[in-house]
Amino acid sequence: MHLSEQEIIRREKLDSLRKLNIDPYPAALYPVDNTAAGIKAEFEEQKKVVIAGRLMSRRIQGKASFAEIQDSTGRIQVYFNRDEICPGDDKSKYNDIYKKLLDIGDFIGIEGELFKTQVGEKTVMVKNFTLLSKSLRPLPLPKTDKEGHVFDEFNDPELRYRQRYADLVVNPKVKETFVKRTKLFNAMRNFFNDKGYFEVETPILQSIPGGAAARPFITHHNALDIPLYLRIANELYLKRLIVGGFDGVYEFSKNFRNEGMDRTHNPEFTVMEIYVAYKDYNWMMEFVEQLLEYCAMAVNGTTKATYGTHEIDFKAPYARVTMTDAIKKFTGFDITGKSENELFEAAKGMGIEVDETMGKGKLIDEIFGEKCEGKFIQPTYITDYPKEMSPLCKEHRENPELTERFELMICGKEVANAYSELNDPIDQRNRFEDQLELSEKGDDEAMFIDNDFLRALEYGMPPTSGLGIGMDRLIMFLTNKKSIQEVLFFPQMKPEKKAATPKPEDFIKMGVPQEWVDTVMHEYGTVAKLKEQKPTQVHQKLNGLRKKNKLPVAALQLEEVENWFD
Repeated sequence: MHLSEQEIIRREKLDSLRKLNIDPYPAALYPVDNTAAGIKAEFEEQKKVVIAGRLMSRRIQGKASFAEIQDSTGRIQVYFNRDEICPGDDKSKYNDIYKKLLDIGDFIGIEGELFKTQVGEKTVMVKNFTLLSKSLRPLPLPKTDKEGHVFDEFNDPELRYRQRYADLVVNPKVKETFVKRTKLFNAMRNFFNDKGYFEVETPILQSIPGGAAARPFITHHNALDIPLYLRIANELYLKRLIVGGFDGVYEFSKNFRNEGMDRTHNPEFTVMEIYVAYKDYNWMMEFVEQLLEYCAMAVNGTTKATYGTHEIDFKAPYARVTMTDAIKKFTGFDITGKSENELFEAAKGMGIEVDETMGKGKLIDEIFGEKCEGKFIQPTYITDYPKEMSPLCKEHRENPELTERFELMICGKEVANAYSELNDPIDQRNRFEDQLELSEKGDDEAMFIDNDFLRALEYGMPPTSGLGIGMDRLIMFLTNKKSIQEVLFFPQMKPEKKAATPKPEDFIKMGVPQEWVDTVMHEYGTVAKLKEQKPTQVHQKLNGLRKKNKLPVAALQLEEVENWFD
């Protein structure tokens, strides 16, 4: 493991603390009784407080120092005075421990009294402090020059998503997104619970991946010696519970789909699904309008939200457009009564990429997705989907070619999907068999036949309406985030690339004299750490080392070292 110069110094400080019999990671409870936000909100001069948090900045001026502590609620200024902390002759706690052995990023506990500075800043006068956790790696904090220009910000998306823990510390506004995410979940739960619906849990490991057209992840159960799938949806299990006698059930479920990744798709995502007996999709449209209006108010205090250049209004009612009318409007093509071959040729004529594995449902879906979906900015229900697109949905009561289904579109993206649920077991079996034919044709997203679910339907399921909402996508719209990675604490990432570590003989081959090898190896570690965070400064760092005679000018060419970073 190559350590940077700062990391080495911090480990040396760690050893020094232990030699002073100071535990850098104490186990005992620390009696926190206040927070940064609480102090500011209920400030009283000379009030005694106990707070804890990260040391985020400090300005040491001899025997006094102003610093900032950051806890879960924000930052508060603290004032370290040597004589307040060390009233006796022994000043080592301030002079040695605070000034020399603490670092930015360390967690400390503070006992003190409140006062205001001459400029009115609410501040804690430190009477005593305790090291609670030593930070061994420097935080990627931005810097501000004398003119107020900020540079070295921690804003590289890949680093931010990969090191979310650092992102949350140095970019406090990131936390606001996840606070709003929790508010959304809580609001939705409250809305459902107030109506008497019951939150449940269903299996993540499933013997048959049902409830959606998607490619599953496959695993193996060693004890049972059977293949299992990570769920792609929880629909079929929730409907089993309606069969069992619940009138309304819902679940926030982690679903997994072994498909592509982009700004609006992550292989692991969160969906809320709810099923209510004795309802239909017309009732569900009004229900969703009420739900989202309520949630928008709970999250943002208004029904309006900004997304990019658009202002979205979640206030009911929402526009309703049939899928047939939407395709006709934006392509001039009427899908009504068209054969699979006619749809295939029409899609090709529109410049849409199609292949022989696609049935009628997928062809219509591709046409709508490519030519229509992006046109709907304000919340809009796309209704009455063709039967081939909806194998779990009840046939439309007025047109047997269609189903009683709607999707909610916002800013050109699907946010919710709902049906009048198919409860005819014979019709459902026929639909599953149609899906089997598509699978045999090569469609790897076609649904499996779930015989246990069919058996449940044969016992009888009441008329039911079901709804699924993509929670990640909904919070994107409510917080103005263009990427799904911004609303997931830990989005899926490609494996982190590890830089190849050169050996001493590699440097000798470069022409580095034997006596310089240890120095070069040590400095390589420093530069490699810099490369991880700020690649543009590699050249500057190497030049600096060379000027300090830490690298041999004649024996080691700068570009040769830089080649290690390509």
